[in-house]
Amino acid sequence: MCLNNKHILEVTFIEKLSSYINLNKLKGGRIMFKTYSMELAGRPLTIETGKFAGLANADVVVRYGETVVMVNVTASKEPRDGIDFFPLSVDYEEKMYAVGKIPGGFTRREGKAADKAILVSRAIDRPIRPLFPKDFRNDVVVVATVLSVEPDNSPEVCAMIGTSAALSISDIPFGGPTAAVKVGYVDGKFVINPTLEERAKTELDLTVAGTIEKIAMIEAGAKELPDDKMLEAIKTGHEEIKKVCKFISDIKADIGKPKMEYKSFEVDHDIYEEIEANFEERMYNDVQALEKEVRDKNMEKLSEDVTKYFIEKYGEERAEEVKQDIADSLYKLEKKSVRKMIFEEHKRPDGRAIDEIRPLSCEVGLLPRVHGSGLFTRGQTQVLSVATLGMKNEEQILDGLDEEETKRYIHQYNFPSYSVGEARPSRGPGRREIGHGALAERALVPVIPSEEEFPYTIRVVSEVLSSNGSTSQASICGSTLALMDAGVPIKNPVAGISTGLVSNPEDPDDYVMLTDIQGLEDFFGDMDFKVGGTKNGITAIQVDIKVDGLSYKIIEEAFARTRKARQYILDEIMLKQIAKPREEVSKYAPKILTMKIKPEKIKDVIGTGGKTINKIIEETGVKIDISEEGNVVVYSVDKEAAQKAIDKIENIVREIEVGEYYDGVVTKLMPFGAFVDVGGGKEGLLHISKISKERVEKIEDVLSVGDRVIVKVLDIDKQGKISLKKIGEQQEN
Repeated sequence: MCLNNKHILEVTFIEKLSSYINLNKLKGGRIMFKTYSMELAGRPLTIETGKFAGLANADVVVRYGETVVMVNVTASKEPRDGIDFFPLSVDYEEKMYAVGKIPGGFTRREGKAADKAILVSRAIDRPIRPLFPKDFRNDVVVVATVLSVEPDNSPEVCAMIGTSAALSISDIPFGGPTAAVKVGYVDGKFVINPTLEERAKTELDLTVAGTIEKIAMIEAGAKELPDDKMLEAIKTGHEEIKKVCKFISDIKADIGKPKMEYKSFEVDHDIYEEIEANFEERMYNDVQALEKEVRDKNMEKLSEDVTKYFIEKYGEERAEEVKQDIADSLYKLEKKSVRKMIFEEHKRPDGRAIDEIRPLSCEVGLLPRVHGSGLFTRGQTQVLSVATLGMKNEEQILDGLDEEETKRYIHQYNFPSYSVGEARPSRGPGRREIGHGALAERALVPVIPSEEEFPYTIRVVSEVLSSNGSTSQASICGSTLALMDAGVPIKNPVAGISTGLVSNPEDPDDYVMLTDIQGLEDFFGDMDFKVGGTKNGITAIQVDIKVDGLSYKIIEEAFARTRKARQYILDEIMLKQIAKPREEVSKYAPKILTMKIKPEKIKDVIGTGGKTINKIIEETGVKIDISEEGNVVVYSVDKEAAQKAIDKIENIVREIEVGEYYDGVVTKLMPFGAFVDVGGGKEGLLHISKISKERVEKIEDVLSVGDRVIVKVLDIDKQGKISLKKIGEQQEN
């Protein structure tokens, strides 16, 4: 089929196929393959559209150096029935071919998303979700597929930028654009999108997203970075974000589609006003309760009474018709009541002042057979963290696109249904569990001792026993307690705290900030600003918002509040329970002894087919790790057994020297003497004349195979042959 200047194809399928034609535009303004470029952190950033996935609402390909990420966005034509939320789904898909790897496993194909991919999906989601219309109920799916990865250029950043660009040029209603960058801190300077070499030296791993005006998302890990430095890092990143947002806005102005019309799911105004007029005062009173279960019962009873009111007034049939509208109206009224209470009266549903922390308590050493345990309670939120110490070969193996392949500190977070008083079967860790576990892990990593200082693999599991907000921050505190109880010599204890926000939508400078938010305040508030850190500085940040962004003023105040709160938690609660890590690990934890051998001696310790090392393990009952660099680590619950294994290894690898004495073993008898194993895979000849001052007629009369003898090395000839002399009753002075 030919295209000419007189014809414009109107067939949808053909129109989609046209994106493969290398033209800028067809007559009539139909968008074809187009490329847009800018410079980001000294490297070219390119956004392409019109080449792939012509049936999606929008497709873009982001190229950053040799990193390539394709982002496709689609929306359902009709809203989803029976829901009271915006159904947004974000999938960040790591393809192993992107780094030239074949996936592991029997099928040799990508399986379920790796934890890293889930975390990136969450990071993509958070800055864009508040920018969709509140009354929008059409399914929106974002798929970011990593096609190629260059280690110096982050595919995560490409995915976040690509998502914003695709949504902006699509017909899906979206209030962006947003953009994101990574910020490092290397040699006292901030670095935008640090390279692989720079990431190895950085004191900060910050991902920040935002619009031209505000900050929309913060995700950070840091080596005890002071608040002012963290704020400066965020501002530095935002300057680059503004440039990328302007870049995307220009693309949208050039090729953006008109936004689709959609069915609004705004709450029925008549029903809401009737409920408000008759039940607002009761809602305001019922929502105030110290304990979550009391408030939940109040809300349940209020819902029943409102339904009864509608049945009596309008009949059962009508009440059933507006059932969802009643539920939506009650939600809206509860939200209004909570926010009014906080914003106008500076009161909180549980009676606290806006800067007051809930009652705190903690314990350590609760479980007798585990290696370390810590229980942290904040109000009705309670988390039990348990630490386990293991061998180096028990490190977690990572099968993803990162350059990192293993990690020795592992934190996992479990959120069972009983923690919120529900009866649901466990389905394994979801995105929430993986995200909260990663946050707590990130908070503790900077204080974990090096492998040289403490050669254990460390696993901490945080079990949420009761939840009423800030469980991730409680798991940071609980993990610190468990590690100290386990005898892990952490550099500084870490605490976590969250702040919330209720703001005036008409005036961004008119707001109330809350210290230590509970579940209700998180649910109806505008922000969950989570910060973990030591007395010296910040180690982790995660910020979730429900508004279009945060000002620098709000961020600075959040830092000040969290710093004050975590200092209080550390000094007045945690360190009063356990002031420092225990001097020794648990008696049930493996004991570790280490030594260094020459790499060329490794084969002697292992032996042919592992014969030598397996014999040591069998005789002592220990476990042994040997690195390629010659670092030997011996693990055993019995310290004496570990020392015995070390002695055997030392005997194997030590250099044989003339004049030195050795504890040898007779390996073979000959008419002229005996061969003696003196360690290190070396045998020497003990001549029959060197056994005793007295004449020995037959070697069998004085020695047997397997006898242990103390020998002195008399000589080592040029061929390496060793001559020995027996030492005993004739031992020299």
